[in-house]
Amino acid sequence: MPTVAPTTIDWVSLIPELILLATTFVVLLVEPFLPRERVRLVNPIAVLGTAASLGAVIWLAVDGTTRQSFGNMFVVDNYALLFKGFFLASGIVVLLISWRYFQEVRTYQGEYYFLLLSAYVGMLLMPSARDLVMVFIALELVSVPGFVMAGLRKFDLRSNEGAMKFFLIGVLSIAVLLFGASILYGYTGTTDLVAMAGALEGLATEPLVLGSMLFVIVGFGFKISAVPFHFWAPDTYEGAPIPVTAFLSVLSKAAGMAGLLQVCFIAFAPLADVWAPVLGIIAILTMTLGNLTAMQQTSVVRMLAYSSVSTGGFILVPFGIVGTGTAAATINSQAFQAVLVYLLVYSVMNIGAFAVVIAVARHRPRKSIADFAGLGQSQPLLAVSLTLFLVALTGIPPLVGWYAKFVILAAVAQPATAFGIVLAAAIVINSVIGAFYYLRVARTMWMDEPAEGPLLTRPGIPLGVAIGGLAIAAVVLGILPQAFAGFAEMSTLVAAGG
Repeated sequence: MPTVAPTTIDWVSLIPELILLATTFVVLLVEPFLPRERVRLVNPIAVLGTAASLGAVIWLAVDGTTRQSFGNMFVVDNYALLFKGFFLASGIVVLLISWRYFQEVRTYQGEYYFLLLSAYVGMLLMPSARDLVMVFIALELVSVPGFVMAGLRKFDLRSNEGAMKFFLIGVLSIAVLLFGASILYGYTGTTDLVAMAGALEGLATEPLVLGSMLFVIVGFGFKISAVPFHFWAPDTYEGAPIPVTAFLSVLSKAAGMAGLLQVCFIAFAPLADVWAPVLGIIAILTMTLGNLTAMQQTSVVRMLAYSSVSTGGFILVPFGIVGTGTAAATINSQAFQAVLVYLLVYSVMNIGAFAVVIAVARHRPRKSIADFAGLGQSQPLLAVSLTLFLVALTGIPPLVGWYAKFVILAAVAQPATAFGIVLAAAIVINSVIGAFYYLRVARTMWMDEPAEGPLLTRPGIPLGVAIGGLAIAAVVLGILPQAFAGFAEMSTLVAAGG
């Protein structure tokens, strides 16, 4: 891939961000002048702007040039373009499922779309960040709008509680991250991720360096709701508007994972023997606690919230096998690829499940699992779609979830170490536990009779398109997993050290 040398600002590399930023301000400026009954039109404006930004990402990918700006702080390469495309495509789906929800709520639409698009800008910056300062800016640009969106239902006490927990824990996490980053800067004299990796090679015996490195990882642990930093997630997910919950559980988590990938696989790569076992243990705890708690839930939103916590553990598993030295290059590349694949697959399944919850919540606002009883008889297409998403989350072939778990198991089995066997066993055991509560919802939909009469609801065109498209993707990508073959190329970020 050809490379454009670093310049002060390479405006071409910023086209996706600039388009999305312009759309954000258009939404903010147009919304106050629209009549109340037409405020919903900001949604198609947001969709068109996000689609235009996605088109720019595709154009940059076809161009194939690696671009660098701001003294190598901002890099557009294959890895960055993959994540940008993922964020924007998923963002369009979140906007589609938001149409129905906010059309019925009829409040906060301008604020919501402005905040959501602002968070998207932060997500686009994250995979291009090659400097701790840029990582921090991107992370906060994703987090701060999320704090506000989580509390949009301002007259709901659960929303207030969830938003406050999210805010307090989020502020604490960024303080911990910055504390660790400041110590690392003091030792290495740089915030550039590649330069920091070179400086850390000679500091493996410094206890304060190791501690500060773990502080940075802990800061990301809050963002991705990894155990024991997960306790804000269930209350926040339950109290937030459902489209916001979908955003937080998928896109916000993915942005945090993108940042953690860059920090661990680039800056902290020389000290992988220190942080990899820690993340492996956290992965096991996160999978297990998330699944065991999800089994006890009667609310489908809280069940999906704890399922999201558990999924974060699955995504963290490949971090536990990362090693150092030339012999570990292949293992690290496979681990890196496994994280990417699981993130992308998980987004299809989880956003799809929340989309069906939005359709059902119109007539069953309690959002309990019992509210889905009889859905198979009254709304078979919705029931089939939700069943596909739940079975895919379980990892049963031929749906796409099986391939995500297979890639992670293959990456873990590669080192053939005792710890790798423990991680593989944890994946298998937790997959079985997850099947219990996922299939319980499917059984309720198809076998139980509704207590309040049949559920006669239609999702509407935007929500129906989102649900149908995601359901088709869950099937097609499961049957044709070679669609993911190109991800191996993205692992050059690891091999090249950024």
